[in-house]
Amino acid sequence: MNRKLVICIAGLCLGGVAPGVADDVWNSGPLFDEFKLTLDAGERTEILGPLFNTECREESSHWAVPPLMSAGRNQGLETADFDLLYPLVTYDRFGGEYRFHILQVFAFAGGRDQEDNAARRFTLFPFYFQQRSAKPEQNYTALLPLYGDLQGRLFRDEIHFVLWPGYVRTRKKDVVTENYLLPFVHVRRGEGLEGWQFWPFYGAEHKAVTTRTNGFGDAETVGGHDKRFVAWPFFFDQTTGLGTENPAHQQACVPLYSFLRSPLRDSTSYLWPLGVTITDDRARGYREVDAPWPFIVFARGEGKTTSRVWPLFSRAASINQQSDFYLWPLYKYNRFQSAPLDRDRTRILFFLFARVNERNTDAGTVRQRTSLWPLFIHKHEFDGDTRLQILAPLEPLLPNNKSIERNYSPVWSVWRAERNAQTGASSQSLLWNLYRRETTPETRKSSCLFGLVQYESGSQGRRARLFYVPLGRRLARP
Repeated sequence: MNRKLVICIAGLCLGGVAPGVADDVWNSGPLFDEFKLTLDAGERTEILGPLFNTECREESSHWAVPPLMSAGRNQGLETADFDLLYPLVTYDRFGGEYRFHILQVFAFAGGRDQEDNAARRFTLFPFYFQQRSAKPEQNYTALLPLYGDLQGRLFRDEIHFVLWPGYVRTRKKDVVTENYLLPFVHVRRGEGLEGWQFWPFYGAEHKAVTTRTNGFGDAETVGGHDKRFVAWPFFFDQTTGLGTENPAHQQACVPLYSFLRSPLRDSTSYLWPLGVTITDDRARGYREVDAPWPFIVFARGEGKTTSRVWPLFSRAASINQQSDFYLWPLYKYNRFQSAPLDRDRTRILFFLFARVNERNTDAGTVRQRTSLWPLFIHKHEFDGDTRLQILAPLEPLLPNNKSIERNYSPVWSVWRAERNAQTGASSQSLLWNLYRRETTPETRKSSCLFGLVQYESGSQGRRARLFYVPLGRRLARP
């Protein structure tokens, strides 16, 4: 059955009237609307207002039933994704790698490593972990708290446990730690390293100075250390960077004092954490007094200048960063400079109002994002394209999140306005195309009230429709 005939019948069932047909697109406001994309080359179709839409570009496409589900595909990048009640269920694929999860608890993942070996993972967090690989030595299974092995999980290269936390052995690079009743007792060994602890009563660790070969094939020194604690966290003493040009000795007897001594930095605290801290950073070239940190801070020097009395005010600057606030969190400003990037952000009451500017100092271009939660978000891209959305409850909190933009933005974006700086095209939409206007340097087109009123002008002349009835056509003058 013809698609447009189906839409006509649906419109009649909903109490509407049969939409009119233009020469190249189909416009019936929130019931059904087809139009060309403003910011990209492609087309978009919207049906029943925010409840269904599709987009087709040269290499990518997506469809969505907001806020229930959506799916997208990019043939050029070899990616695909699917969301169901985001973030409840998501699926993402990039090339041969994929991941499917339900609230990060129930998950499947797979792909190939740098040696092109396929591997598949299954996780029922935090109870069951499994991996199956083309290399048998990379297979593992773990059932918490009974028994298991893990690789590349929980920030460790390897993990083996029996009756967790009764016995847990972990490895990170060359350091192996055996835990008994984690975290109370452990024994640690590695290259030039040995140590043990009976937490929180006593612990000690020694690492000798060693060497390693870097990526250029040269030998470099790996500093050693000596660490111990008694009645943690009340007393600890450690020396790090042994064998290097900057060995550091640090000691603390909480709450009486703590200090750090090294060739590049000295710092002393009295009655920590509520007392006074005095720091002399010779490497960065500044001297700082905190009373106490981070509430009252004053620093002066070439590498850092800070004046802070929290929550009244703060002005801080270093070589490439700046951070200010007044009546925190009423006003907050941050800036970071690292050529060619110059980025600053202004916030009022956290995310109530926010503006982010990113400048490319080499190209002389600017990207800007401005939001007033939950009323609107406005974007200005490096190429000059702009987009305004009115009603944006989540977009200011999670900017540039494609799942939010695809699954939820269509539901509450009562006004959309876009402008393409390269082509000069622009578009505006009110209440899911109840009123829609599109302009290019050559044409003007508008439609409102489910397409009952339509007007178009261009190089071929002007034409209008009222209640889907053509009112005649005026040809352009030769």
